[in-house]
Amino acid sequence: MTAARQDVDCDVLVVGGGINGAGIARDVAGRGLCVALCERDDLAAHTSSASTKLIHGGLRYLEHYEFGLVRKALAEREVLLRAAPHIMRPLRFVMPQTGQRPALLIRAGLFLYDRLARRELLPASESIVLSGHPAGRALKPALEQAFVYSDGWVDDARLVVLNAVDAAQKGACILTRTACTQVRREDGVWRVTLRKPDGTHKQISARCIVNAAGPWAASFLDGALHRPASAHLRLVKGSHIVVRRLFEHDDAYLFQHDDGRIVFAIPYEGEFTLIGTTDVEYTGDPGAVAIDEDEIGYLCGVASHYFSAPVQPADVVWSYAGVRPLLDDASAKASAVTRDYRLQLDEAPAQRLAPLLTVFGGKLTTYRKLAEEGADLVCKALGHRAGAWTAGTCLPGGDLFGAEPQGRSVLEFDGWRSRLQVHYDWLDCALIARYARAYGTRIHSLLQGRAALPDMGEQVLPGLYEAELAYLRRHEWAVTAEDILWRRTKLGLHLPADAAAVLDAWLRAHPLAPK
Repeated sequence: MTAARQDVDCDVLVVGGGINGAGIARDVAGRGLCVALCERDDLAAHTSSASTKLIHGGLRYLEHYEFGLVRKALAEREVLLRAAPHIMRPLRFVMPQTGQRPALLIRAGLFLYDRLARRELLPASESIVLSGHPAGRALKPALEQAFVYSDGWVDDARLVVLNAVDAAQKGACILTRTACTQVRREDGVWRVTLRKPDGTHKQISARCIVNAAGPWAASFLDGALHRPASAHLRLVKGSHIVVRRLFEHDDAYLFQHDDGRIVFAIPYEGEFTLIGTTDVEYTGDPGAVAIDEDEIGYLCGVASHYFSAPVQPADVVWSYAGVRPLLDDASAKASAVTRDYRLQLDEAPAQRLAPLLTVFGGKLTTYRKLAEEGADLVCKALGHRAGAWTAGTCLPGGDLFGAEPQGRSVLEFDGWRSRLQVHYDWLDCALIARYARAYGTRIHSLLQGRAALPDMGEQVLPGLYEAELAYLRRHEWAVTAEDILWRRTKLGLHLPADAAAVLDAWLRAHPLAPK
């Protein structure tokens, strides 16, 4: 405990287990403060697992003159690709020229995109003739020219989990299925009531609270301080559909549709194509968000407009939707609302008021920078001297070639995986490939003490062994089949419809033994 007062349970309580909450918990814990994080559901249960799963600068934000945001995001793209080469990979995007935007304007935008921040890992943009490129085979013949540029792909839910894992390794207490039901300032600290997974309540105290509740940030702030937030959130629903693979190559597509929207088609989980997203104003309960028929029809229509093979709603094998809590900048269109963030620190040292930091807005790519700036504010408010550190450190499992982030890791990942397959030659190559992508070097922890297939325990579902289930439950806070099949892994896409019921029954019959 580094706090000056010894009558508190933690220095910092982070409310919210999405990417911003997990990132801040990791950063602050790494600076030596006592941290707890509470999340009423599972880690990444809402917005942070419902993204388009891209690490990108945001090419389209250039049209809205958000050069600062794009520069920041492009710089972070390089940092993250180095820090987590197992859950991220470079991705080339093919953007057919449709006349929606002049070719000269696109060339200028891509020239700027290539140069706004240092780019060492990804190739520059180029123009191509689609008839001579593999990407052209899946498209309608009328599309003749395209531009190609680079960004990155990420497993968004695992990014959240790995930040929480690193926070826990640095001493943070991660409390999932634990709701923050009441907060009040008293004697210079926060008195907090938490509702535990079993429904009972626990009282704790904290010197500082970080409100990283995402779509619920404003309502939490109103409940904590009993006054409106100084920044206003605009809730925008983004929905995606998944269909069987529409093309054989490994590049993605960016379609500039004639309504001004951008829709991506991305290779997903080997056998599928992910299509999205929509940008729709949302006013309902963020916890009950779901894709609707109009959105499914819209995404199918956009895909059918460009691909030779039509995409029908009946082709959709999975869909998801999330609510993005964006800063309200009075944009007329939801798609034009800024993806930047704002950090609001509420404190009054002269009145001995415990500080409260609230996170408004943000995007997946800039979460680490947001967390770093948030940690700076928290440390300053608590009088704790500790500097930034996350830019030069791998996320758990990302240290393929050493503890410090290296560009070669993401570029040489396939070679590293091949050596793993030799080392663990008693496991199926497809299983090793999945483990390598999900766990990186932490595969050695998962497989510790196992030297043959029988050592993996029961195969509860195809490709899902008892050994992995034990690892996910003990080290990654997985509790339900949904946690495991749709967030920790994406096996739900590959398994029969009754897989979740089978797994939940198995989990109930095999309670996790105490450590």
